[in-house]
Amino acid sequence: MTGTALVERLRQRAEEIGLGPVGIAPVAPSSHAAALGTWLERGFAASMTWMERTARDSVDLKRRFPWARSAIVVAQPYLPYRGDRHDQAGLVPHVARYAVGRDYHATMSARLEKLAAFVAAEALGATQRVYVDTGPILERELAARAGLGWFGKSTNLILPGGDSWVLIGEILTSVDLPPGDSAPDRCGTCTACIDVCPTAAIVEPYVVDSNRCISYLTIEHRGPLPDGAATDTGDWLLGCDICQEVCPWSRKVVPVADPDFRPLPALEQARLAEIVTLDEAGFLARFAGTALERPGRAGLVRNALLAAGAAGDGEALAGAQAALADPDPGVRAAAARALGRHGGGARRAMDRARAAETDAGVRRALDEGLG
Repeated sequence: MTGTALVERLRQRAEEIGLGPVGIAPVAPSSHAAALGTWLERGFAASMTWMERTARDSVDLKRRFPWARSAIVVAQPYLPYRGDRHDQAGLVPHVARYAVGRDYHATMSARLEKLAAFVAAEALGATQRVYVDTGPILERELAARAGLGWFGKSTNLILPGGDSWVLIGEILTSVDLPPGDSAPDRCGTCTACIDVCPTAAIVEPYVVDSNRCISYLTIEHRGPLPDGAATDTGDWLLGCDICQEVCPWSRKVVPVADPDFRPLPALEQARLAEIVTLDEAGFLARFAGTALERPGRAGLVRNALLAAGAAGDGEALAGAQAALADPDPGVRAAAARALGRHGGGARRAMDRARAAETDAGVRRALDEGLG
């Protein structure tokens, strides 16, 4: 069987499994090595120090996978709903759309493993490795090289039909497959994503400063958030969709029918007030196996407190007073910031917390709230 015929069969099998569009990229040194190096030098990786440690492997996959010849890259559509997110129930309006369903790492990994088994059956003796946002791989760059789409100015991958609501996974294989053709950049003069970003995280076209990005701050950042407008996460509990919501290309994208990406009933029924009082056992019982597990108990409670303050959620703010005594300083600082936005009856509780507080960062948050 020719490589072209195998790629066509791969695409058919991927569709049967429930995967999205498939592209092929050669495993070769990346042309983004210099851009990645500059991005890291500017400190835009924030606390994600692993990106610097793995940079050499990321830009040259042959270092870790000398047997790999091709990357089978999949762009998985996931858009679960359209319209104003605030029309959704429970926690759903506070969560980026990719995270409202089942954990996509597990969903996509299981499907890609089936596709890898198909490759192994078609090309006996081939070596495969499946990755979904877990290895030292520049996935969006690989997807673009595979011809699946282009980089938007927000750095999201945009498919030719305009869909940026996609998740990326890949199979590295020892099989030599014909690569796809690259897609042209169709952003033109549009700067909608840059103009609307509430923290000015898109510092220039195609460059995002993670230190300001709401997705980074609500998922990867540990501990108290730095003060200032550049780290105001608004009413987001996990992630952010704003740059995709305003992209003109996404206006015609329709929601998927795939049940794995539809909002979970648990998220539709829960409230911010339930999150701000979670202990470790309650957190794991409710969110283990979902994308909301990623920031940990302290991170999610911190985010919920800040979201409650931004949204003026009185029920959740009532629980914020107890969070002033939480063991985690990030949670205590978030409780102070949330209560400080609304003042009123919380002042006495904040005064007591200030007298007992030993963490300098939390004291600053309390002083700001009390002031």
